[in-house]
Amino acid sequence: MKKLTPLFISCLLAFGSAACQNPAKTSADAPDNVNEVVATAPSKDTTETTKDDAQSEIRRRQLNADIRAREQRNNLAGGGTNRTKGDLQSEVRSKLEANIPNGLLAVEATDDGTVTVTGTVPVAAQLDKIEPLSKEIKGVNNVIVKATVAKPKN
Repeated sequence: MKKLTPLFISCLLAFGSAACQNPAKTSADAPDNVNEVVATAPSKDTTETTKDDAQSEIRRRQLNADIRAREQRNNLAGGGTNRTKGDLQSEVRSKLEANIPNGLLAVEATDDGTVTVTGTVPVAAQLDKIEPLSKEIKGVNNVIVKATVAKPKN
């Protein structure tokens, strides 16, 4: 026991000194402080590429897989249809984002499972898809669609 105590204390001190070192930065080009202004904005091509990636088929599949995973976690946790407002908003927003490309939609939910969708979609057929897609989310009891059809600005 007398030999283990100094070993334990020295390990504790070594671990403590290593933990107090400055952590590495997340990237080499990250600013050194929060007040430093980033000099370059993304180019138009980068913005378009990012936009196309966000609306791609792969992204839609990822969003739908995330929704299925949330549903499975909720089922395993013994959760029923009583969901928090934040969960409903997030899942409905993801579902609509995945299945209605170029839509500018906002989602509000209430504790009783009512979801209100506002914003714009570019095509009338997409407007008709909002309610059935929203009701696919467990816990959504009622959908109020206040969205309108508006052509996207170029």
